[in-house]
Amino acid sequence: MRAVTRAVIAVSASLAVVGPIGFFWSDSLVPDTYDMAEMGYPDYGGGPAGGHNLYGDQPPAEHYRYGDEPPAESHHYAGISVADLKGPSGTPDVAVTLTTRQSGNRYTVNGTSPGPEIRAVQGQLIQVTLVNESVRDGVTLHWHGVDVPNAEDGVAGITQDAVRPGQTYVYRFVARSAGTYWYHSHQVSHVQVRNGLFGALVILPRPDAERGTVAAVHTYQGKRTINGVPGVSPLTGRLVRVINTDSGPIRVWVSGASFQVVAIDGRDLHEPAVVENKAILVTAGARVDLRLSSSARVDVGGGAAVAAPGSRAAALPRAILDLLSYGTPAPLGFDPARSDRRFRYDIGRRFGFLNGKPGNWWTVNGHLFPNVPMFMASTGDIVRMTIHNGTGEVHPMHLHGHHMVVLSRNGVASTGSPWWTDSLDVLQGDTFEVAFVADNPGIWADHCHNLKHVPEGLVAHLMYTGVRSSFLVGGPARNVPE
Repeated sequence: MRAVTRAVIAVSASLAVVGPIGFFWSDSLVPDTYDMAEMGYPDYGGGPAGGHNLYGDQPPAEHYRYGDEPPAESHHYAGISVADLKGPSGTPDVAVTLTTRQSGNRYTVNGTSPGPEIRAVQGQLIQVTLVNESVRDGVTLHWHGVDVPNAEDGVAGITQDAVRPGQTYVYRFVARSAGTYWYHSHQVSHVQVRNGLFGALVILPRPDAERGTVAAVHTYQGKRTINGVPGVSPLTGRLVRVINTDSGPIRVWVSGASFQVVAIDGRDLHEPAVVENKAILVTAGARVDLRLSSSARVDVGGGAAVAAPGSRAAALPRAILDLLSYGTPAPLGFDPARSDRRFRYDIGRRFGFLNGKPGNWWTVNGHLFPNVPMFMASTGDIVRMTIHNGTGEVHPMHLHGHHMVVLSRNGVASTGSPWWTDSLDVLQGDTFEVAFVADNPGIWADHCHNLKHVPEGLVAHLMYTGVRSSFLVGGPARNVPE
């Protein structure tokens, strides 16, 4: 009897351990095909649900988890389709064909990396025909920082199907805001972008405006380059457009001249002051436009720079320019104090299972993907979001389809120029409060632009009530959106 009792106790103890592990393993599994609009649980930020929410203004996570059967009145099955949120018709002012190729681990656009620069004038209609010649996993093009209509955003499984080898796809959008932007694949992007599938996009305010020097920074196999060239490249004029296409922040500094930061992420700063002996931090995905007082040299680290003849490099300054107090205030065009929705985006990390794999994964508001919030908004809403990073690592947070204005950092209010951004560097321990107007309906990724963090779970989405999804993650197109 004692042997039997010991066996029963041993089995019971094993079940007590294995049982919960099995539950969490099973609960973490993600189907091969699913609708991103039904991921996680809807978070209405204290605002209305458009009449379709069965759980009140803000349903708790345990009432709506990924994989549940959605309510019959769910917003996912009403309203306009993502596929219908397209750019305008008509004869394009700028028409470009981009052909993507893969050779081993190397990706090119029209035979080069970076791909060709696309240039347009504000107000022009841009048409880009994407041709996938040989990218085996399929490809899309995301217009990073350009607030395009949702169907033109280029996120596989969310706004379109991945373009398979031998297929083509056409993007159309109006160049509404002048500034410095870039394009890159948003299909298996942590592989394709790192290995070269990207290019610059510059929108000028008028035909005779200065293009300046475009400096797309990218690291290939450990070597930092500007426009694909290591070392020092020539500086043309006194306007430098720095684009960080890598997955981590870089520091940029000017030697031999003072300068002004005239734009961040395609948005002009108001009355930018003259800067000397300070570096600028440019996070992953972000852009800065620098106006130099004279011919000089601009370094981006790793031995890469753009420089006028005869200019010499100075050491990296210790001080970093603080954009929270840079420039002077100006009207925002809306009142953040009258917000309709308030969200939290708490970035954490904990051990668990992600699609059946054990590991120390990223979390959003304490939840592992896919049981993360879907931030719900309605057209015209004023949205405030608090972003906190408690993970011990830096996270460059990128919101598609919108620009956010920074209201405060760690409780200190912004006192300088309105700091509009689409790619925000959130350091360990930082808490940012940002705001924007929900004026671009659709389903929009809101994720870390350290691209390897996305398949590790650091992604959520902003979704408008009255919009329904049109595409599936996985499926016949084998969409891998993030």
